[in-house]
Amino acid sequence: MTDGVRVSQSPMMSARVMIPFAVATIIWGSTWLVIRGQLGVVPPTWSVCYRFLVGAVAMFVYALATRASLRLDWRGHAFAALIGLAQFCLNFNFVYRAEGLITSGLVAVVFALLVVPNAIFGRIFLKQPVTGRFLFGSLVALIGVGLLILKEARADVSSGHASLVGVGLTLLGVLSASVSNVLQGADRARSMSMAAMLAWGMLWGALINAIVAWLTVGAPVIEMTMMYLSGTLYLGVFASAIAFTCYFGVIRVIGPARAAYSSVMTPVLAMILSTVFERYHWTVLAVAGGVVTFTGLTIALSARKPIVKSA
Repeated sequence: MTDGVRVSQSPMMSARVMIPFAVATIIWGSTWLVIRGQLGVVPPTWSVCYRFLVGAVAMFVYALATRASLRLDWRGHAFAALIGLAQFCLNFNFVYRAEGLITSGLVAVVFALLVVPNAIFGRIFLKQPVTGRFLFGSLVALIGVGLLILKEARADVSSGHASLVGVGLTLLGVLSASVSNVLQGADRARSMSMAAMLAWGMLWGALINAIVAWLTVGAPVIEMTMMYLSGTLYLGVFASAIAFTCYFGVIRVIGPARAAYSSVMTPVLAMILSTVFERYHWTVLAVAGGVVTFTGLTIALSARKPIVKSA
């Protein structure tokens, strides 16, 4: 439990944070590419729906296996539904559509900016301090991402508009995810069982996605291929049930700004995979953008980290 306990730098606390942090980071480093296999035959919103339906089932099974309580009052369900809307509906609908326009590696790099709104929203709503060094580093990172966007726009004039739309959709996904991240640092989230919050949150998210999909593109569509089905299973169980349990647990301990460091590390693996499987072409501008982005994020993350006290 973290309630009323001051976070220390003890080895136990480090392991408690770093192990789930590493698990989520490694899993999410590969999911950007797996999402590409979900696009095409099945409309994006139905793919998102299937992913979190699988994730919800996995979380309910986990809760039953560990005898974790799944009971929520109406306020708990309202909170879980809000998480489902922000994280498991809006965020991933934006991301899936963005990956249809730009490479998965670029989506991952832009998503690294999650640390910026997480810090700002955390300061506004959770009263967590933000240093000048952090803000300066974030500004440098934004310049780096701007160079990567410029590279995409200049690579093919005819696809320049699509690239900008893809980046814009990714940024909307970042904001949606940030809302959910900050909610995890609130007292309401801390009072809820992680298993119950995620199980019901993913189920609510899947339901919202199903309603939106049915109203916009019609009845359910599924691609009965090994690639699509195995990808859905991987994204639902590993990238959703397991990774979000780890990541949201870290947020509850160290706060949304520092937990978002995961989004800074995952693009490294994502860009490597994008280079190998999507033939991402590294130009001087792209290299410069990548270097500037990660330099800025390194500056931001090297800012003095205050001790966080759980509510």
